[in-house]
Order: sequence, then structure tokens, then C-alpha cells
Amino acid sequence: MLVAVHGFNDYGRTFEGAAQYFAQAGIETVAYDQRGFGGAPDRGKWAGTKVMVDDFLAILHFVRRDHPELPLFALGESMGGAVIAVALAQRTDIRIDGVILATPAVWSRDTMPWYQRFGIWIGAHLAPALTLSSNEYGIVPSDNAAMLAGFAKDPLVMKETRLDTLNGLTNLMDQAILSVPKLVPRTLMVYGLRDVMIPRRPMIALLERWPHDAAQNFRFGLYPDGYHVLLRDLQRMVVWKDIVSWMLNPGATLPSGFEQERQEGLRQLRIPSG
Repeated sequence: MLVAVHGFNDYGRTFEGAAQYFAQAGIETVAYDQRGFGGAPDRGKWAGTKVMVDDFLAILHFVRRDHPELPLFALGESMGGAVIAVALAQRTDIRIDGVILATPAVWSRDTMPWYQRFGIWIGAHLAPALTLSSNEYGIVPSDNAAMLAGFAKDPLVMKETRLDTLNGLTNLMDQAILSVPKLVPRTLMVYGLRDVMIPRRPMIALLERWPHDAAQNFRFGLYPDGYHVLLRDLQRMVVWKDIVSWMLNPGATLPSGFEQERQEGLRQLRIPSG
């Protein structure tokens, strides 16, 4: 069983293609809309880290209760990865077989430039209900143009973000970058070198903070042509195959060949993109 948690401004249907692929390997996926997103209550408003963490833990509990005989994994994309990390760092007693973090949202304030931190603070305190459009900055989250066009037309994908919601997301990321290295279950993290939504600086900071004695439980897939939404990029099946292999064959190397030890991953992340 796999509990999948979506990213910022997205919703549970984002895992549809991946879930169909996972099902071919006998892995059933449960995905849900987090509060404030998709079809969940209080759309557009930030529910708060505690509420989102509690919701995830509740879903995890119900899935474990209904399927006690099956291995249980959690997969989080971007913001979803941050929620999972914070939840499982707090509740180390939760019985779970593994965690997959796909481009986790760990862009904490201490890895942001000062003007970005200042802008978030000003917006949250002086104009919290003001919204920003995701189309204003020309940021490309994927090389899958057809998928992006479909999501642009999807009414459940949020196109406007309140400034206080952006501040809430940043608060979550502040906790997530500290929580990810504390994860006890075996963990697979996947990241694309073309990601501009969660840039390299916070990923470098995250890998530098990872305890050396945790290496046995930590695996890292670094995809040279991967963008932010790795699970929906044009090379998505490469990532899907790696995830399935990691879940079903813990001792095997990732089929893609893109698995990296921490030091080599850091070396590649530090090479300027161009």
C-alpha cells in the first residue's frame, strides 16, 4: 500500500498516472486532497502545518488498520514530502516500511536570499489575502507540455496563491529541512537537476545536514534531465520504475542508474547549471 500526498496548489489526481503504473506491480495507491487544495474544504486558505500533519497521520492510520497485512509506504511530492517528513519526524513510533520524497519542499528561510524572506514577511503581514498568479514568473515545473496544458485547464488546480498561504508553506519548509534528516524509516529521495521550484541551494543544505550514520537507510536518485514534477515529466516512467524497484527490492540499485551516494550527489548539485 502507498499513501501519496500531493504538492502545493495541486491535488490528489496528480498521482493518477503513477498509481496506474504502480498497480501493475501490485502496489495500490491511496491519494487525497489536502485541506485548502483541490476539492477539500477551505480551498485557497492555509490550514496550518499541524492540521496537515494530523490529516496525513489519520489517513496513514486508516490505511494501516484496513490493510494490516500489507507493507505500507508514503510518497510525497514537493509540499507533500514536507508534510510527510514533519509528521514522521514527530511520530517515530509510526510503523511504516518506507518513505519516498519526490523533490521535497525544503526551501527554508535560511536558504533563501534576504529579499525573498523580506517579501514573504511583508506580504503575510500587510496584505495576507493578496494573491499571486503562478503564470506571472515564467517558471517551468516540467518538460511535459501536454500535462502542463491539461493542468492549466483543470479547475481543481489552483492558479492563484494568497500571500499568507505562501508564508504558511514557508513555515512548513522551515520545519521540513530539519525533519527530513531525522526520518527513521528507510527513505528514497528523488530530485531533478532542472528543478527551479525547489532550487539546488536548499537541496545541498539538506544533504549536508543528513547524518552520516543514516546512510544505510537513505537512497538518493538524481536525474540530470528531471524537472520539479518528476512523476509527470517526459521521463516519468524512469522515476516510476526506480520507485517500484526500491519498494519491492530494497537491496537492488535503482534501475535508472541515476542513484548517487551523498558526496557525489553534493558534487553534482554544486556544479553551476547552465
